[in-house]
Amino acid sequence: MKIVGKSVRKVDGIALATGQPVFTLDAVPPGAAVGKILRSPYAHAEIVRIDTSRAEELPGVLCILHHGNVPRIPYTTAGQGWPEPSPYDSFLFDRKVRFVGDRVAAVAAISEEIADEALRLIEVEYRELPAVLDPAEATAPGAPVIHDEEDARGIHDPEHNVAAAIDIRVGDIVRGFAESDVVVETTCVFPYVQHVPLEPHCVVAYLDEEDRLVIRSATQVPFHVRRIVARALGLPLSRIRVIKPRIGGGFGTKQEIVLEDVAAALALRVRKPVVMKYTRAEEFVAARTRHPMKVRVVLGAKKDGKIHAIEMDVLSNTGAYGTHSLTVLSNVGSKTLPLYNKAPHLWFHGKAVYTNLPVAGAYRGYGATQGYFALEVAVDELAEKLGMDPLELRLKNHIRAGETSPIFEKIGEGRAGKAQVVRSCALEECIREGARRIGWEEKRGKRIREGNWIHGVGMALSMQGSGITDIDMAAATVVMNEDGTFRLLVGATDLGTGSDTILAQIAAEALGVPVEAISVYSSDTDFTPFDTGAYASSTTYVSGGAVLRAAREVRRQILEVAAAILEEPPEELDLEGGHVVSRKSGKRVPLSEVGHRAMYVTDQRHIIATASFVAPESPPPFAAFFAEVAVDTETGVVRGGKFVAAADCGTPINPALAEGQLEGAIVQGIGHTLYEELRFSPRGRVRNPNLFDYRIPTAADVPDVEVVLIPSDEPTGPYGAKSIGEIGINGPAPAIANAIHDAIGVRLYRIPFTPERVLRAIRAKSSA
Repeated sequence: MKIVGKSVRKVDGIALATGQPVFTLDAVPPGAAVGKILRSPYAHAEIVRIDTSRAEELPGVLCILHHGNVPRIPYTTAGQGWPEPSPYDSFLFDRKVRFVGDRVAAVAAISEEIADEALRLIEVEYRELPAVLDPAEATAPGAPVIHDEEDARGIHDPEHNVAAAIDIRVGDIVRGFAESDVVVETTCVFPYVQHVPLEPHCVVAYLDEEDRLVIRSATQVPFHVRRIVARALGLPLSRIRVIKPRIGGGFGTKQEIVLEDVAAALALRVRKPVVMKYTRAEEFVAARTRHPMKVRVVLGAKKDGKIHAIEMDVLSNTGAYGTHSLTVLSNVGSKTLPLYNKAPHLWFHGKAVYTNLPVAGAYRGYGATQGYFALEVAVDELAEKLGMDPLELRLKNHIRAGETSPIFEKIGEGRAGKAQVVRSCALEECIREGARRIGWEEKRGKRIREGNWIHGVGMALSMQGSGITDIDMAAATVVMNEDGTFRLLVGATDLGTGSDTILAQIAAEALGVPVEAISVYSSDTDFTPFDTGAYASSTTYVSGGAVLRAAREVRRQILEVAAAILEEPPEELDLEGGHVVSRKSGKRVPLSEVGHRAMYVTDQRHIIATASFVAPESPPPFAAFFAEVAVDTETGVVRGGKFVAAADCGTPINPALAEGQLEGAIVQGIGHTLYEELRFSPRGRVRNPNLFDYRIPTAADVPDVEVVLIPSDEPTGPYGAKSIGEIGINGPAPAIANAIHDAIGVRLYRIPFTPERVLRAIRAKSSA
């Protein structure tokens, strides 16, 4: 291959590096109104009265919206494929607020200062209701019912605050544990964490010259935005256009409709452009978070180390609304349990529960991150109880190419899954290469001491997926210009991941041209073909599959035209270096001549093709993670020494971009593991909604991260590719937890591993 497998420069690299106006707020129409949201001061309350008269009298105020003057239409804010698996439990504005920061009203004004003043002048009388902040308490008899509205749809058990539930059994779990020689039980807790994208949520909404609503938004899911806003506002889909410019990070939080519906409603009411953006505090409080979870894992194994039975029990906190509640819960099991497929007895069960806390949603890893924390700590504990090396235990039990798992068929996203066989897996090579690079044999169990610091190493495994089978669909259009260059139109959403570049490389490889000959146009619902969006690690596999199909059809048309020029059959021709070349005679014709002839000379036509691709399977990428840490026994500080990740993403289309995705995900995971946690007051208010009190890793905090790509060939993927975007975030928490145990002999089951928690564990062990 000439283009695929090469680290070519990003197609948008120059524009980004030179600060060109490419982001959402770089193109605000002159005279745009500013939209702002009034938020609830209570965790749970009924709005008894709302008086906007004083605010409306303020000069410069154009419009105020609230539950009393907008249609009441239930919908979900989750940007997911239809039929949406998340409950319809949201409204543009509701008579009830369910967390501190929930929407009460929205203002459009001629300036931000006037909008802020208008918010202060709105008078709201609340009847405060009992709030429940703990998911275990939320399901108890007599707990306050958070969603008691009659017009909500799709809630599993509203009377007990259960948004979604799942119960999947394979074999006989009771018999499985009875037949096991060794059984271990582990419970791990994952707290509230936020995505912290560099660019907060922002949107510009306006009416075009045909009175159609245009939404320019930093979104991962432009086509879902169009559909959901159409429902929320009662508009025909054809009257809405959504444009996605460059995005300053998403990580799942921009898979959500949190501003687009309000901005659109304001723009329709005031008949002029409206710009809205979250402050950093709003991003923490009112955007989305990862689902906090308590995950209990029970493992049973034979004396030889074969895992015989696995139970996984999940309590997920979905917050005030059930967005992504069922699908994230499903992924806790579906993305983890197939990894150890030798166990004939499985039981996966859990609930996603409403609380009066901020709303959880999609976050890179999407449930797998929480599941692997508990599973991989439990595997280490099992190895300890068996007296085995954790590396050898994993090698004995992990899934391999040619194998399957009943979980693939049992659990999908919001419905049953699909049976599939793993066709490519280089996990064993990943394990061995990662172990070599971290120095596993030399360091494991040695507890090397340097003063108060003790060193240890730990490991974890992970698999993920590549799109959602039979749900994720993408389309692409390849257009040949008369000069032999090409336009590639895709609905796929580049979040900064480099997907525009990846898709251009796939097209260029098929067409025998350099990447520079491909102009990429993405994510405009009026002009680019449909794509479900950037989530579920789908873009390279699903969108890339559509691009490859379209490019191959354009290739066929080019060879057909060139055959008439060269007077040779198309099957004897090939595309190479911007030319059509005969393998038989060596004669060649430039693509510019082919394009010119097709458009102007003979048998005129436009060489163009559109193709679609639906994920037939979800081939998992695999990764092995190895962490070296040093723990200060006097202070509890955990210092990262080295982190190694070896990953199999099939054929890396662009190795540098794939490595960057893996490194970025690992750093996010390290942040979860050592620093990040949203904290709440007893009344449900976020105590640290800023980057001073909510700590993310800085360059000074990141250890020496080494990543290596171990190639495999995925036969269903474009040029053998699988995904890479999410898998890296799943490894740091369990690998670091296991490394801390190797260093100081204590187990930590709740992240982040702050010095206080580590020190408490050390002292508890000393006093035991």
